[in-house]
Amino acid sequence: MKTGESEHRAEFADSADSADSDGSDGRRGRQPSGPPYRVLFLLAAMLIVPTALTLSSVEHPGVLNVASDNPTPYGYTWSLLLFIVPVAVLGSWFARRPALRFPRQAFWRTLAVLVPLGFVLDLAFGNAFFVFRNHGATLGITVPAVGGALPVEEFVFYLSGFMAALLSYVWADEYWMRAYNVPDYRGQANGLVRFVRPHYPSVWCGIALIAAAAAYKRGFSDAPAGFPWYFTYLTLGALVPSAALFHTARSFINWRAFSFTFLLMLLISLLWEVTLALPYGWWGFRPEAMIGLSIDAWHGLPIEEPLVWMAVSYATVIVYEVIKIWLALGERAPQAFFGGGKA
Repeated sequence: MKTGESEHRAEFADSADSADSDGSDGRRGRQPSGPPYRVLFLLAAMLIVPTALTLSSVEHPGVLNVASDNPTPYGYTWSLLLFIVPVAVLGSWFARRPALRFPRQAFWRTLAVLVPLGFVLDLAFGNAFFVFRNHGATLGITVPAVGGALPVEEFVFYLSGFMAALLSYVWADEYWMRAYNVPDYRGQANGLVRFVRPHYPSVWCGIALIAAAAAYKRGFSDAPAGFPWYFTYLTLGALVPSAALFHTARSFINWRAFSFTFLLMLLISLLWEVTLALPYGWWGFRPEAMIGLSIDAWHGLPIEEPLVWMAVSYATVIVYEVIKIWLALGERAPQAFFGGGKA
C-alpha cells in the first residue's frame, strides 16, 4: 500500500527548489559513500588514540573532596538543560520549515521507535547497571522499575538525549551540510529489494568484542565477579542496527552531518558526565556489570561510557535514515524491510 507518493514527490521538488534559491545548484551531488565514512572513522581515531594515551599516563589522579552533604542541589535536574536547550533551539528551526515535512515525518517515527525502547530498557536494566545515591541532585520524583525506583530525570534524559542527537543531525543534514545529503530518496532507493541485509563484519566484530570484554573481566579486572552485561547491552544496541541496516543506510547517511552530531554529543557528554555527574555522585556504576576497565583520570569512568556517547549517535542516525527511505518508497513495513514484492 502506497503512502502519499505524490506528497513525497512534491516535497523532494520543494527541497530542490529551496536549494537553488541562491543561484547555484545548491548541492554538489552525492559523493561516493566509502570515503566519507572512512574519513569519519579516521577523524575519530585521530582524537581517541592520543586522548587514550594521555589519560593512561595519569598515575595518581586527583580526588575531589566534597565537604557538603548536598553540593549540587537539583544538579542532575538542571544538567538536563544541556539537552533541552539544543532541542528547543533546533526544534524551533525545524518546526518553521514547512518544506521539510518529509524529514519531520521520519523524525517523529524515529523517536517513536527509540524513546520507548530506551524507556523499557532503563526500566528493565537501569538498576542492574547504575546506582543513584545523591538524591539531592534530583527532584525526588521516581518511577517504579525492576529492582527499585528510578529518578524521573533518567526518562527525561532518554527523551531529550535522543531528540538532541536527532535534531542536530537533521539540522546539519538539511541546512549546514545540505550539499552532501541525498536530494531524491525515492530515486536512489528504487532498486532496493529489502532493507534488512546482514553486515557480517558487524556481527563478528560484536561477538569478538563481547568475548574480549568477558575475558578481560575474568582475567584482569579488579572486580572479576559477574559479567560485563552493560557492555554487552551497548554492543548489541549499536551493532544490531548496523548489522541489519548498514548496507541499506550507508549511501543515504550524510556522513559530514553525522560527524557534527558525533562531536556535539561527545562534547556534551564529556562536560556532563566527566566534570559533573561522576565527581558529585549523581549516579554511579555497579562493578559486577562492568568490564572493570576504568579511566582513573576521569573519576574512574567505566570504559563503557565513552562507547555510549558514540553508539547513541550512530544507532540514531541509521534508524532515522532507514525510516526516511521507507517513507520515500511508500511500501508496507514487512515488504520494505524483509522483501516480498512491491505493494
